[in-house]
Amino acid sequence: MIIKEWPEEERPREKLISRGATSLSDAELLAIFIRTGVKGRTAVDISRALINEFGGLRNLLNAEEKELVKTSGIGVAKFAQLQAVLEIGKRYLRETIKKDGPLTSANSAKEYLIAKLRDRSREIFCCLFLDTRHQVLAYKELFKGTIDGASVYPRIVVQRALEKNAAAVIIAHNHPSGIAEPSRADESLTRRLQSALELVDIRLLDHFVIGDGQCISLAERGII
Repeated sequence: MIIKEWPEEERPREKLISRGATSLSDAELLAIFIRTGVKGRTAVDISRALINEFGGLRNLLNAEEKELVKTSGIGVAKFAQLQAVLEIGKRYLRETIKKDGPLTSANSAKEYLIAKLRDRSREIFCCLFLDTRHQVLAYKELFKGTIDGASVYPRIVVQRALEKNAAAVIIAHNHPSGIAEPSRADESLTRRLQSALELVDIRLLDHFVIGDGQCISLAERGII
């Protein structure tokens, strides 16, 4: 039975319009994107198979083209569209932290930084540069490393902060291992960066360490 022959309240698109997007399952949301099925399989069937094969939406969205196009019903065009959807989500978060005004809590910054760094295969060190009202001036990825780590130079961080005329900085890096627990080296780096920034009257507000599904604040740990 094709989706058009389903009861109206069970069709993903109609269900979304009447009940809202949060009422849909992952497979139903993906089916709206896929739009059409293939012979013997509806868009929902294809979506369920994809989610099962890749172990969830996150892995699906992060899959490489050659992996995804093997599935019947998904071609290069739909792969490109999925990548566009993923990037739209990241840019939405970026605009949110800029338009919501000053960062009065860590939550919006955390969400954005998790989206940017969580699935990276190499360690990335980045900075959010903020003005005197803690509004975001820029996001910059300054250092990239291997799966084991990245070399971070405080002089470069200070230089970039001065170029942006920043009054405060939030720094973050990911652990590709998935374990967010900060190392002693992370704590030492935080103190060095804090001291270097203080010399030019710039505050280090926080250092987030991002793992798989977890984000730890060194400010909350009392390191800053």
